This record gives sequence, C-alpha cells and structure tokens, in this order.
Amino acid sequence: MSVKVITAKNFESEVLAETKTVLIDFWATWCGPCQMLAPIVEEIAQERADIKVGKVNVDEEPELASAFSIVSIPTLAVIKNKQVVDFIVGYRTKEEILSHLA
Repeated sequence: MSVKVITAKNFESEVLAETKTVLIDFWATWCGPCQMLAPIVEEIAQERADIKVGKVNVDEEPELASAFSIVSIPTLAVIKNKQVVDFIVGYRTKEEILSHLA
C-alpha cells in the first residue's frame, strides 16, 4: 500500500475510520532526519498490508501537529482503535519502528 497524505480534511476518513493500525509520520520538507526516515516509512507501507501508513506535513497541517502535541520531528504516531498507543520521536531504524507495531 502507498503512503497516504493525511490532512485535517481527510483525517477522519483516513485515520479514525480505519480498522487497521495506523502509523503517521509527522515531518517537514526542511527536516534532514525526516528526509532520512522517509524511505523507511515508504518501505513499511509497501511491505505491511496490515498497517495503514500516512504522512502529515507539520508546516501544511499545523492544527493536526498541535492536536497530537508534536514538538519535535520526525515523530511517528501509532494509532490503534482510534487511540494513540505510542510515539516514536526522532530517526529510528526500520527494525526499531517495526518493534513498536508488533
């Protein structure tokens, strides 16, 4: 599955209505670690059909970043059953991220 762009307009349909675990990558174009993390997030989206993967550009969607209390990027949020169950802050390896999704 491809990575979905998550916005305030599609948040409910793409995240809250989803029955799968959702992994959201909060990022920005100017963030070096975010750019390093992007291919890993893409790989997870391609390899794990059981997980929905989305990206939120914090510069374009400040209200979503604020709603999740994002103060540092990259931050990954793991959402299950409409609830945030974990945050992964900073660059992490693929294995580290997958361990949070088990």
